[in-house]
Amino acid sequence: MQYARDNAVSQTENPQIATRVLENGTKVNIYFGDILVPATLNDSKAAKALIKMLPYKVRVNRYSFDVCGVMGNALPYDPKDEHNGWLNGDIDFATDGNWFTILFDNEENSDSYGYQVNLGKVDSELSVLKNLSGSYEVRIELAK
Repeated sequence: MQYARDNAVSQTENPQIATRVLENGTKVNIYFGDILVPATLNDSKAAKALIKMLPYKVRVNRYSFDVCGVMGNALPYDPKDEHNGWLNGDIDFATDGNWFTILFDNEENSDSYGYQVNLGKVDSELSVLKNLSGSYEVRIELAK
């Protein structure tokens, strides 16, 4: 069984920001209405497929530890990238239902959630996501 924390570069000094650290990647802007959440997508097969689709919109709902919504089409992914759990601040694709999800809490209890493929991480404070409520049509664009 592979877990999100396996081989991940992470930081634990500041719980207000993403646990995962990405040195490289593609910078994107994720808009929840007028609220901007900057993020970095990694170089996985699934993230590269999402980047090719940008700008992209997906309807998401805010839940207890994430915002998520079903994507119209599945992202291609490398099976070796699939794992259980997440790190707070992760942007994931859940392969069991074409879920696009941004996870901002409950990392310590996440190992029982499978079918996760990491796409990247948010670059803002996690409180921006925690303060969201309701449903949004999220727009993801390349950062300029």
